[in-house]
Amino acid sequence: MPLYEYRCGNCSHKFEVMQAISVKPEDTSCPQCQEKNVQRLMSSFASQVKGEQKPGFAEMKAMDMCNERVSKFAKLPPIMGARANPAPPNMTQPTDSSGSENS
Repeated sequence: MPLYEYRCGNCSHKFEVMQAISVKPEDTSCPQCQEKNVQRLMSSFASQVKGEQKPGFAEMKAMDMCNERVSKFAKLPPIMGARANPAPPNMTQPTDSSGSENS
């Protein structure tokens, strides 16, 4: 659960509350005056990286490898590539050289 900072609108008291993300600021009450007139403040946070690698390094490396493979595969012909259209079969009737048509 995240830690939120609030300031009371009545007594100007600043306080921190660990709440679920779904909790609205209007539902939070001041621990000093018990009023629900509080304002959520923007605050900074600190994080600690353990190990030698930056967070997300593995994901970035995997994405680079994927992009490299895609660019290599783009140069290949398609798997189900377009075939060359075969020449249409000769649809003409063979002519009889004996001259039987003239009789």
